[in-house]
Amino acid sequence: MLTQDLAKKIRRIQITTHRIVNQVMAGQYQSAFRGRGMEFAEVREYTPGDDIRTIDWNVTARFGKPFVKQYIEERELTVLFLHDLSGSLHFGTRNRLKSDLAAEVSAVLAFSAIRNNDRVGCILFSDTIRTVIPPKKGAQHVLRVIRDILYTPPETHGTRIADALDYLNRIQKRRAVVFLVSDFFDSDYEKSLRLAARRHDLVAIVVEDPAEYDLPNAGWMTLRDTETNRIHTIDTSNRAVRTAWQNHMDTLRAERDHRLKRIGLDTLVVSTARSYDADLYRFLRNRARRIRT
Repeated sequence: MLTQDLAKKIRRIQITTHRIVNQVMAGQYQSAFRGRGMEFAEVREYTPGDDIRTIDWNVTARFGKPFVKQYIEERELTVLFLHDLSGSLHFGTRNRLKSDLAAEVSAVLAFSAIRNNDRVGCILFSDTIRTVIPPKKGAQHVLRVIRDILYTPPETHGTRIADALDYLNRIQKRRAVVFLVSDFFDSDYEKSLRLAARRHDLVAIVVEDPAEYDLPNAGWMTLRDTETNRIHTIDTSNRAVRTAWQNHMDTLRAERDHRLKRIGLDTLVVSTARSYDADLYRFLRNRARRIRT
């Protein structure tokens, strides 16, 4: 049963994303994600400039003058969200948690998908598969996806991206557009990522918070690792401690970015420190340009 707070959060996301989908994202999603191919629509008489490879020779022979085949894009897509629920997403220092930001970005893409008559599904995971929502159409179905993203607690707090990708590859035989939404605080998932990228149109959505990379100068602090529940007490007023932390996190981020780039994934980075709509619009615009060229 939904709590009042959760119902309000879902409603707020619905209102916010509706504005972004209609005012900011209009046309960008469809341009960035193509259908599976082209399907035959009809034949018409040949006109100068038509590609001679599209001539329908059977119809041409029957009528004694050239006719060409016309095709339309087979638009309908299956869109899947591989959505990380691990403990590290439940962190945020800029008026929102990373988990809330991730849910809202997924909502924008999901509502954009159903607006284009695509089917939307979701696989929620931490270090286990938590919930699987089969792809369907319709706004009510997308609201269910958002509810489950916000409402489903992880049974454990760790992250196993490889297991989630392997599960995706087992159950989804046909090619799909897959958004992998995570902070990518994990390792040993490159092999599974590479296989999924060969089978599907895979997009990485990286969710960040600036405090993860830049510790504040706040004296002694007790920190809890949200994935292992281990407690650490550190002196953040010590410059060497802050520098060591930043170097460690910068190394992890560089390794992650290099891994995604090596596989050739389209990657969108969103942060709790800024509005995501401009980042998302720019990402889709650049992807559409690359597809056209």
